[in-house]
Amino acid sequence: MTTPAAPDPWHSLRGLTPARIALGRAGASLPTGAHLEFQLAHARARDAVRDSFDVAALRRQLHDAGLPSIAIRSAAADSTTYLQRPDLGRRLDPGSREPLVAAAVEGGFDAVIVISGGLSARAAHRHAVPVLSALVPRLRGDHWRLAPVVVAERARVGLSDEIGFLLGARLALILLGERPGLSAPDSLGGYLTWDPRRGRTDAERNCVSNIRPEGLAYDSAANRLGFLMAEASRRRLTGVALKDESGVLGA
Repeated sequence: MTTPAAPDPWHSLRGLTPARIALGRAGASLPTGAHLEFQLAHARARDAVRDSFDVAALRRQLHDAGLPSIAIRSAAADSTTYLQRPDLGRRLDPGSREPLVAAAVEGGFDAVIVISGGLSARAAHRHAVPVLSALVPRLRGDHWRLAPVVVAERARVGLSDEIGFLLGARLALILLGERPGLSAPDSLGGYLTWDPRRGRTDAERNCVSNIRPEGLAYDSAANRLGFLMAEASRRRLTGVALKDESGVLGA
């Protein structure tokens, strides 16, 4: 006879976190419901990686938010290559240099914001424009001169270095979908780099992660990004030497 699923005394904790805790047991195994939930979460994570990044739709969102944009792509020719060759996702497609060079004619940009699907296109589609809607007014209020938003297909974080360099921007911020987890298939990350140029390392960047309504809310993310950008401009650096003290200082 199969032993029925036993109530887990820790079950109430599941209301405090999306983490997979207090799942219960049926004999020596997981209950059927918990096993099926795991399979569903795993399928959602896999689907998120394979979702297509709709550049046209995202640019329409940006237009409706009053944000001009430029579309470019990395040297990764397709999604399979993008997943197998991270190095190509950090390099600009040769045909994408022209629109960036043309935009750089205006010159004097304090920052460029890049959006890419990364490893979860749905994260970019759901969260990038709401974050910018909270962040950009703050930056404009502080007299930041912003380049057009760059919508980049199949970009890794490092592609923002070349984009920022070609635009002559002092700082680059890239928003892109993070690697999906079993409880977060649509998490957005923001990576900041002062003085962007090829060869920058991850130690020279700051990251604000888990941006989504169930994680770091849009306004909170905009406050953290705005604080880090202001401090990066004041101190002329990003990375391990720049700490997020926005909560401490009440920014």
